Amino acid sequence: MTQEQLMKKKMHRSVVWSVITTIALLIFIGLYIDETRRVQETYRAQFNANLAHTADSVDSYIHAEGDFELKYRRIISDMSSADSFAFLLKHLSEEQKIMVNELHTCLLKYPEQMKEPERMEALLDTVTDLQANLDKGFQEAKEIVDSIDRKGH
Repeated sequence: MTQEQLMKKKMHRSVVWSVITTIALLIFIGLYIDETRRVQETYRAQFNANLAHTADSVDSYIHAEGDFELKYRRIISDMSSADSFAFLLKHLSEEQKIMVNELHTCLLKYPEQMKEPERMEALLDTVTDLQANLDKGFQEAKEIVDSIDRKGH
């Protein structure tokens, strides 16, 4: 074999390897995108489940006759989980993520104000709208957060 034939053979081999490598890279990119989509769906499902638990806890608090502290702690716990998943979701804007976080913060820092019946009713509506993925849920959350007197309990 001449030098030219050897070079052609090496060139053909390198082209074949380049094509194989490119195909493998495209497959891995496709698998990565698919897995990312599935993970986001899981996060969304968990976010919605935690919002549903929060709504149930708020409803239980509103209609309860017993241990209000325990029921309020359940609300905080459920909202904390929803808040954690909100920051993992890519389809929520930064403002929406911050609004969910501020709502959770108000539950933690200002329990006396948040325990008022009209605020609990508003919280139930807000959480239900957030779970339904309605933009008005974020507006309602903003209204609740803005209604809190942050200087007192």
